[in-house]
Amino acid sequence: MCGILGFLDKTKNHEHSSLGRTLLKMLTALACRGPDSAGVALFGPSTNDRFVLKVKLGNHGGAGLRAERLLGLLKSLGAGGHEFSTVAAYARFVVDGGTDLTNLIAAIESSDKELEVVSVGRNLEIVKQVGSPANLERTYGISQFCGTHGLGHTRLSTESRVDLSHSQPFWSHGRPDLAIVHNGHITNYHKLRRLYQQRGVRFYTENDSEVVAIYLSDELSKGRSMKESLHAMLRDLDGSFSSLVATSTQFGFVKDPFALKPLLWAETDGFVAVANEEIAIRSALPGDYQVREAEVKEVRVWER
Repeated sequence: MCGILGFLDKTKNHEHSSLGRTLLKMLTALACRGPDSAGVALFGPSTNDRFVLKVKLGNHGGAGLRAERLLGLLKSLGAGGHEFSTVAAYARFVVDGGTDLTNLIAAIESSDKELEVVSVGRNLEIVKQVGSPANLERTYGISQFCGTHGLGHTRLSTESRVDLSHSQPFWSHGRPDLAIVHNGHITNYHKLRRLYQQRGVRFYTENDSEVVAIYLSDELSKGRSMKESLHAMLRDLDGSFSSLVATSTQFGFVKDPFALKPLLWAETDGFVAVANEEIAIRSALPGDYQVREAEVKEVRVWER
């Protein structure tokens, strides 16, 4: 029942693109599909080869104190922590491109069990929150974000708890600039989870959607293309699902072999838009264009 959506600006005016405003309109149209939480994965201008990190400061208060400790940790590690700022439940900062991200993330998350790195990328920033898209906008002003493309999600929790960590989009937790949103059920989730855990992969939630991000990161690390990796999902992931994925240079979707979860898409000279209800596309992007229903096992990938 969750709402998923994605938007890619195909014009050359990316720095002035109203990406955030478009995603917010699409999210608002899908709010009835998921009242529990809302979130976006935003791909903006590159930070001169630096990495942007977003860190969740906890679910149980004390965000200000944790932010102070986090800044102190970054200084002690010599990680830089440029442009350090906090808004509500998140800290945002930038580190140099040569930073050992694996060790930095491990140091951050081991310093306090409430801290979680929710996104890392040269272009990617994830913001998500319990509640409606309107709450997300009031707190973080996502409509003001400019960029090239992004994903959105409104969640109706059916199996796992409602909190910030279990909300979507999901980052791959290891591969910069890779984010996913997912609607449906991965019925062999527990088997896949055990296999990945045996390889030392950490899971942060009990949400089956998290395994989609982990799976795609694993496939891409083997040298497969995004299109090949999405086709492999049809072979290796069981269940009924529609998923969208984005990196700094690519944007795409996959629809499961049963086609039980709706997914529609439209492409013009100016944009690509995908959502599981046509109203999300039409309400945000007025004009004369065709909206198509994704077919069984359909995979599409667009290059930025």
